[in-house]
Amino acid sequence: MCELQVPHTQFVTLPIGSSVTIKGRTLLPFVKAPELQVDFHTGTSVKSDIAFHFRVYFGHYVVMNSRENGGWKCERISSQMPFEDDKPFNIRILVLHNEYQVVVNGQHSYTFAHRIQPGSVKMVQVWRDVSLTSVNVY
Repeated sequence: MCELQVPHTQFVTLPIGSSVTIKGRTLLPFVKAPELQVDFHTGTSVKSDIAFHFRVYFGHYVVMNSRENGGWKCERISSQMPFEDDKPFNIRILVLHNEYQVVVNGQHSYTFAHRIQPGSVKMVQVWRDVSLTSVNVY
């Protein structure tokens, strides 16, 4: 299976009811502290605001946040870690009316209330210490 270039950037629209599915694996064992970052940008530049920031510190915790008017807001941290060392991951981020729901390997794992309307998202970026086999918007 072909790997995608990382960072992977894709121009999107994310209406209510859509979802983003990310498949891949870490490049390093959890003991080496690999990370995964997914950003839903409101513009077509990495400097644009971020409606949803999802960052996994594998084996440790997950941080969710938004960046508005160039500044980060209050982060939400979860110690729930459904990811398994040296195993592929399948992340599905559902765009619901009031929140994003994150499903990891078929298990509902995280929620993040909308701070910026998802309809304003124009670009998804996935990056850090991972190899990606697919990033799909449905």
